[in-house]
Amino acid sequence: MLHPARLPAQLPRVLVDRAVSAALEEDLGLAGDLTSQATLSPGATATASLSAREPGVIAGLDLAAAAFRLVGDGVVFTPKVADGDQIAAGCVVAMVTGPARLVMSAERVALNFLNHMSGIATLTRIYADAVAGTSAQICDTRKTTPGLRAFEKFAVRYGGGANHRYALDDAILIKDNHIAVAGSVTAAYQAAAAYAGHLVAIEIEVTTLAELDEALAAGARVVLLDNMDNDTLRQAVAINAGRARLEASGGVKLDRVRSIAETGVDYISTSQITMAATPLDLGLDVEIGV
Repeated sequence: MLHPARLPAQLPRVLVDRAVSAALEEDLGLAGDLTSQATLSPGATATASLSAREPGVIAGLDLAAAAFRLVGDGVVFTPKVADGDQIAAGCVVAMVTGPARLVMSAERVALNFLNHMSGIATLTRIYADAVAGTSAQICDTRKTTPGLRAFEKFAVRYGGGANHRYALDDAILIKDNHIAVAGSVTAAYQAAAAYAGHLVAIEIEVTTLAELDEALAAGARVVLLDNMDNDTLRQAVAINAGRARLEASGGVKLDRVRSIAETGVDYISTSQITMAATPLDLGLDVEIGV
């Protein structure tokens, strides 16, 4: 059986088309691509290769394809690799053919999505490789670019990571501020357990081992260990003794992620993979014929 993080991810087409249409509308404005209209004849055609200028992991082909599909009739986008593929510099990722004006008009939107998402997939793969051989799994967070969360989390999956909750409405995560207002770990957890439906997951954040004890006594089955050093994480794993799933979070960067994984936690969540990823350098090279 495939691990859930390795199952093929699929973006709903309605989300893809809506996001790409908005991006095309933003770029084309009210008058369209003035440069292409001014320099290219209506009958000009183009054949373009979309290739990698550095190695990395590809993600976002559906959005790139949508950019060329939605810009107008007659553009054909043919992928040569698949999302999740590790590629070398110089690899041809896709070929694009069709009316030159349309190819040029969709180029930037297609590359913006593909470069950004491939950068996230590439950095996620680096983090996932860093913890290989341990029981820990790399997860993302809700720290994402507004409006792009679904796509960034999609890229994380293809980089070998797993998705934390998508939004506030698909799971309960009791944070320190909730606990402060509720009065205690126990009060917050019991209130959440009484409120949640039977399919709603509940996770509670703790910052000390005493709070971990309290959370476990309250019946917590998923606990977030926030900003703990490695010695404290190891103690938390020992105290837990397999009763709950443990997630380490807070200030997780690449230079420490392996040592965190070796403490025995189940999950390591980090905003770095979505918020600190450098876009992968991909470019479109066009040959135009009339």
